[in-house]
This record gives sequence, C-alpha cells and structure tokens, in this order.
Amino acid sequence: MKRIESPQNSIAKHWKKLLSVRKERDKTGEFIIEGYHLVEEAIKQKENVLTIMVSDTSEIPENWDVANLEMVEINDVIKNELAETEHTQGIFAHCKQQVVKEEDQLKWKRLLLIDAVQDPGNIGTMIRTADAAGIDAVILGKGSADAYNPKTLRSGQGSHFHIPVVKGDLEEWVEQLKKRQVPVFGTAFENSTPYHEVKKSDAFALIVGNEGSGINPELLQKTDQNIIVPLLGQAESLNVAVATGILLYGLTLK
Repeated sequence: MKRIESPQNSIAKHWKKLLSVRKERDKTGEFIIEGYHLVEEAIKQKENVLTIMVSDTSEIPENWDVANLEMVEINDVIKNELAETEHTQGIFAHCKQQVVKEEDQLKWKRLLLIDAVQDPGNIGTMIRTADAAGIDAVILGKGSADAYNPKTLRSGQGSHFHIPVVKGDLEEWVEQLKKRQVPVFGTAFENSTPYHEVKKSDAFALIVGNEGSGINPELLQKTDQNIIVPLLGQAESLNVAVATGILLYGLTLK
C-alpha cells in the first residue's frame, strides 16, 4: 500500500485544493469526502471512487468491498490538513463527480430545481431530502452553493451517491419541462395556492429560491402554478430546506 507523509506531495496538495477551491472541483470533476458513513456510501458506487485515504488501515471495516480500489495510508499531518470536522475519523475518499447523459435526463419525471440558494448546508439538506422523497434529480441553478462543497457533502449524508445532482440554466429546464408537459411549481408568498390543495401528479418540478429574495421573478413568471406552506404561527418564514421537505412530500404522497 502506498503511503504519503509529506503535505508537499503533489497528490496531497491536490486533495487539499479540491477541499478549498470550487474552481478546482469544477475543472477536474473531482471532490473529497470525509468520515466512515460518506466513504461507505461512495464505496457502494465504486465507479465514483478514485482513492481511499486512511490514517489507520486496521480501522477499515471488514465488510467493506474495497477490492480493486486504490488505498493510500496517510500520516497525522496530512490527516489534519484534510479534516473538515473537529474530531475527524481519519478516513477520506477522493471521488469523481457524477456525469449524467442527456438521454437519461429526459427520463426524469420528478425534479427539484434550486435557484440561487447560497448556504451549502441548506443545499446538502435539500439533496438528502429529495433523495428521501424519491425525487429523480436535483438541478442547481446559477448562484447556488456548490454541490461538492465539504459542508454540502456532510449535510447530504451520502445522498450525492444516490440521486443525480447537476448544474443547469433553470429557465431552459422550465422550457424543456413544459414541452414534456411536466407541471412546474414555483414557491412564493403572493398569488400562491396552499401546497395541500394542489392536484397530485406522477410528474412535477418544484422550484425553490434564495433564502432572502426567493425565486428570480422572471423565472417565477414561467411556472404553471405557485404554491406555499401556510404559516400557522408567528414566524415570518420557514427555512428553505424545511419548506422544501414539506413541499416535496406534499407533492409526492397521494
């Protein structure tokens, strides 16, 4: 097994750059994950894993199928450089981002479109929620936090390996969905229908917007119907990830 001990090693420097620089993740189509749970979820989709990095090889669970995966032992210096959590478990994986074929995208019937949501924790939670609700894919519009930001990945809890997450022009997506006769729901405070009054459909797209300003008005004008989660108490609004969860289940469950 290869062992890397110097943080000046070119591979170790690349790992560190993937953690801290979004442009590097975008350019290479690669990212880093940390912790047993995320690494285990990645291993289930072996084609996504380039390398597993571990500080103590004896800690790798026996039931993990790591055959044919590159394993690299790292020392405490590199472990601490890669750690994004306060009490790191000392295991990481260098992974490839998903690549989805256009013909596969045309098969998606239930989608979550995210417009300029900037908090990576919210993005990760929404990806995880979409996965749990049986949504086919998540589309991240311009201005949204990076799907592969370390905080997004931690909040996603492995759902990045279960559900396609792609970047795209939301206006183009809405036009395409309308041509396919997929209902497109926006979220807004005004001129909106309570979500539980909406007619259920086997296919739909839900657009959620920026934490402060909501969905871009030009995009909102293109929706078929705008919906809302009624506020029954004195709070002025819901967290965007919480509202997304309520709406996705409200649209999905019959």
